[in-house]
Amino acid sequence: MDKLRAMAGFVRIVDKGSLTAAAADLGVSLPAMVRSLAGLERELGATLLNRTTRRLHLTDEGRQYLEHCRAILGHVQEAEATLHSRRGAPRGRLAVTASALFGRRYVAPIVSEFVRRHPEVAPELLFVDRTVNLVEEGVDAAVRIGHLGDSSLAAIPVGRVRRVVCASPTYLRAHGTPRRPQDLREHRCVRFTGLAPRAEWTFRSRPNKVTFTSAVTCNQADTAIEACADGLGVGSFLSYMVAPLMREGKLRYVLEQFETEPLPVHFLYPHSRILSPTVRAFADLCVPKLRQAKFD
Repeated sequence: MDKLRAMAGFVRIVDKGSLTAAAADLGVSLPAMVRSLAGLERELGATLLNRTTRRLHLTDEGRQYLEHCRAILGHVQEAEATLHSRRGAPRGRLAVTASALFGRRYVAPIVSEFVRRHPEVAPELLFVDRTVNLVEEGVDAAVRIGHLGDSSLAAIPVGRVRRVVCASPTYLRAHGTPRRPQDLREHRCVRFTGLAPRAEWTFRSRPNKVTFTSAVTCNQADTAIEACADGLGVGSFLSYMVAPLMREGKLRYVLEQFETEPLPVHFLYPHSRILSPTVRAFADLCVPKLRQAKFD
């Protein structure tokens, strides 16, 4: 603690431009401030400030040490602020975004549980199939599927989802099961434009892109999945989208050995040295809940 006080005193001397002003600002006597600086220099074995009757000048050693002092004191302040923020009760606005189907199925139940625990929180849910700019749109947290580019967002991994191909047992009995991606050219296909803007799907094979003829084309995931479950064709979706129907036996995976690498799922929030108690508490609930969820 004495070392931290001495470092803080040294920084204050530099910022204020004199020992007298720094002493007044910290509420200590001038002799005490002089002793603190002298003791710090003696312990370091270096002169930090050249002092004249009119001005103080940083030495080269003093300039380097000043940068380290600011960083160390900043970390100390951050640690203290983090502890204080944890003590505060979550309250007020909490804006959360996710893709539409994922948000309804996985995020909304977690938000409901969070509000039951913290009734003074007012959530705002933005479930849309587009990438939301958290900073520009004032959103506190997001759950995002896919690889992340460089950004100012802090990311916590919570799981992975597969890009799968599936069909109903009825369809497979009537038309047979595709054994290779190229076989899809002979099948009826249900295209969800949110994942396939063009009539082609990607696989871990050669060729890695297979074009097909769309029997049904839809811009809504729910409708495309229903068409697939009704036996209208083979569909390609993210695994979480069809997981309930897979467990019920209404859909079956095909071509699993040709699937591309799974996509990561992250909990995101704008990078900040200090999280608000509300966002921190929501992250503490949401992250483990999502990690326990079954996405396929």
